[in-house]
Amino acid sequence: MGLIKKSNELNIQSKIKGLIYGQPGMGKTTLALSAPKPLLFDFDNGVHRVNFAHLDGVDTVQISSYDDFLTVLETEDLSGYETFVIDTGGKCLDYMSNYIIARNPKMGKANGTLTLQGYGERKAEFSALVKRITMMDKHIVFVAHRDTKTEGDDTRYVPQFGGSSYDSLVTELDLVGYLEANGKERTLTFDPTSRNDGKNTCNLPSLMKLPIIVNEKGEPTAPNNFFNEHIIKAYAKRLEDRKAAGEKYNALIAELDHEICLIHDVDSANDLIGRIDAFEHIGNSKAVAAQKIATKAKELGLVLNKTSMKYELPKTTANAEATA
Repeated sequence: MGLIKKSNELNIQSKIKGLIYGQPGMGKTTLALSAPKPLLFDFDNGVHRVNFAHLDGVDTVQISSYDDFLTVLETEDLSGYETFVIDTGGKCLDYMSNYIIARNPKMGKANGTLTLQGYGERKAEFSALVKRITMMDKHIVFVAHRDTKTEGDDTRYVPQFGGSSYDSLVTELDLVGYLEANGKERTLTFDPTSRNDGKNTCNLPSLMKLPIIVNEKGEPTAPNNFFNEHIIKAYAKRLEDRKAAGEKYNALIAELDHEICLIHDVDSANDLIGRIDAFEHIGNSKAVAAQKIATKAKELGLVLNKTSMKYELPKTTANAEATA
């Protein structure tokens, strides 16, 4: 099989790599923990701020260094988890920076920040981390605080995630979602706007309303499953639909190939041309069929009349047959 693939032949990664950000108290961690079978990596020592009802059945690793994190990934049995929640992503990157400098002091400055080369090393380390977790067949959800970025007279809300290197880091992610409150209603958007950053490669709705899952006393009133039900499953359905469409496309192309194999003269070529619109075409199938018919016609020495859009015998052949 060749390495060059059509769009319907691609192997699509089924695990989501996302980031949720917003101001404090919005329920970012709670939302992230609504992903399927989560394992919470508490980099920020903030697990106590999560409603304990939403921690029921959720295992937590309290992280004090990047080495702690790597040790868990390398030595623990993580087969029972489907999602790794990194809270916060910004603190994870800080620990990663310290890890890089400890490994190679030349990557850091005297004030403890990374050099330009150090930021490049952190980008590579972050890419390797995301790839590693993806290869473990896990979803990964980073949680981040909101930062304010002023551009002229405009104010935008962006994640506290990597500082100036944010753009290079976010290329590794499928989703970046902004969580905010409008009155008592919380909304989530993955679409970038003039006031917030975003990334929506999963084609999720522009604005999603989050349900109320606790009452005024902090008691749970509904299951915490939004991320799984409305994001993970929506993406999975999109992949299933794409796979079904690909299978239907392949079946159609196989049927067309069979029909084209039956072409043996000018009449059979024109017969298929006359029936080509009767097929239920998908995507570029009609154009593919036309190219295949043209190739077969050329093999038979047929010529397309561009006025009638039908194939004919070459004039010399046609004259010879008429004379005979």
